[in-house]
Amino acid sequence: MEQFRAWAVTHPGTVRDHNEDVYVNRPDLGLWAVADGAGGHDAGEVASGLIATALDSIPPELSAEETLTQVRMRMAATHAALRDRAARQGHGMIASTVVILIARHGHFACLWAGDSRAYLLRDGGLARVTRDHSLVQELVDCGEITDAEAENHPRANVITRAVGSEADMVELDKVTDRLARGDRFLLCSDGLCKELSDPELAAILQADGPEAAAERLVEAALERRARDNVTAVVMEVVGDGAV
Repeated sequence: MEQFRAWAVTHPGTVRDHNEDVYVNRPDLGLWAVADGAGGHDAGEVASGLIATALDSIPPELSAEETLTQVRMRMAATHAALRDRAARQGHGMIASTVVILIARHGHFACLWAGDSRAYLLRDGGLARVTRDHSLVQELVDCGEITDAEAENHPRANVITRAVGSEADMVELDKVTDRLARGDRFLLCSDGLCKELSDPELAAILQADGPEAAAERLVEAALERRARDNVTAVVMEVVGDGAV
């Protein structure tokens, strides 16, 4: 029985001439991801591409626990490889944010580093699963600025955690919970959530099917003249969540 339906769309945006966003869409594995590269000289697309390759090659026969272990190991190895590459090339950091969703046996795990986000639409209500690793989020947490002020802050693009960053090891935050039939997840790069508010995301996510929702989300961001790359992965639970 089919457990998940999913669709992914990515676009360079209206200003950028290339796309440093990459996604993974593997309903057969119960695995989805969005990576948003950062760095000059095409370094961002190198970083996000290595992340996607590492995740997309996880074997399908693994248990949920083994898959989670593989995700962590592969992100650690990618982090080390990107730091080594940056050191050899000598032109600064080669890094990428990442948000990863694993769904198995009626449960999900979401792991992330940076400001690519995951949202869950359940019973018509939208909740953000992730919390940005960014300078403005730290300022909001300290009470120095409001959520509204964070949206247009001059340093809104400064992330504090990424795969390939200058930290010795990459740290992935994790949230776990149960799945429910009809749940819809959105994984996206910040190019999408910069342009659309949470109520707008929720309204579009309720469109007919993941394909229509993902397509419309990216279209709506482009209608706002999206300045950044834009990626949306929409997954719907149509079975009991077993893989």
